Amino acid sequence: MRSKIDQVVFVIDDDASMRSAISRLLGAVDLAVQVFPSGQKFLASKLPDVPGCIVLDVRLPGPSGLDLQQQMSERGILYPVIFITGHGDIPMSVQAMKAGAVEFLTKPFRDQDLLDAITLAIRRDRAARKHRAELSELRRHLASLTPREREVMTLVVTGMLNKQIAFELGTSEKTIKVHRGQVMSKMQAGSLAELVHMADKLVNELTGPGGIGPKS
Repeated sequence: MRSKIDQVVFVIDDDASMRSAISRLLGAVDLAVQVFPSGQKFLASKLPDVPGCIVLDVRLPGPSGLDLQQQMSERGILYPVIFITGHGDIPMSVQAMKAGAVEFLTKPFRDQDLLDAITLAIRRDRAARKHRAELSELRRHLASLTPREREVMTLVVTGMLNKQIAFELGTSEKTIKVHRGQVMSKMQAGSLAELVHMADKLVNELTGPGGIGPKS
């Protein structure tokens, strides 16, 4: 057995036999699994901070699987979801997929179909976690800039030359060179192209006062 899990599958189903069957299947391929009979039990549990996914029955006692999917989103629980159901219909599956579900499997499903969906879901979660970590680091770098450095960065990434930025901000070209050097250092950008790429990520992901776009 693992002393420390590096990925996990959460199974939420009120059918004890289904929970057991999925647990055995995942155990056979060396996947760590945690099972829950209801959404409330899942939400009340302490979740490990590792890549994973959720195998979720649509029809649960109390809030449905679709309701739970919404509650998880509101709480910032971002694990990819694979829905399973014995009563699936097209509108329900469309709603689930629009809300971000990876797959919608109707019972009885093939073991391999579930394993394939889990593999895809965990791969997506790993990629999403990597993206969030990179974005968090960029945010920290951005927060280290002074207001003037942020203004300089905003203009630098548009392709403006130092003398043009100096004219725009009403200061000297020498001062802009200093600010530009500080921006490159604090953002840990090795080139202008890399700084532009960072700025694109921040513009796409950040809003409000944390953004680097023009200030009103």
